[in-house]
Amino acid sequence: MSDTVAANNAVAWQAESVNQELAATVKEKLREVIDPEIGLNVIELGLIRDLEIAPESAKVSMMLTTPFCPYGPAMLEAVRKSAQDVLNVPTTIEMSPELWDPSFMEEGAGADWGLF
Repeated sequence: MSDTVAANNAVAWQAESVNQELAATVKEKLREVIDPEIGLNVIELGLIRDLEIAPESAKVSMMLTTPFCPYGPAMLEAVRKSAQDVLNVPTTIEMSPELWDPSFMEEGAGADWGLF
């Protein structure tokens, strides 16, 4: 995972240093993946912790808002498929060992959820 962490716990993906335009395209596509319980997308929630792109494959590091999220398997598959559709290479999901915290959310997203 990337070691670059901003003040609001947002991480800089490894892919951003390799191909910023492609990483931005993946990020926009992942905004379509909504956590159905919360109603916010995986980018707003800060669930995507890293993206690594190699010539023949890609890996997304992701967490869930709760360890036993009932929508977890569906969200993981939606993230994998969305990233793979953009990248056109086999893509895997690696579960991040971090525990999610509301501070991982994008600036302003917490207000929509009634947190801040």
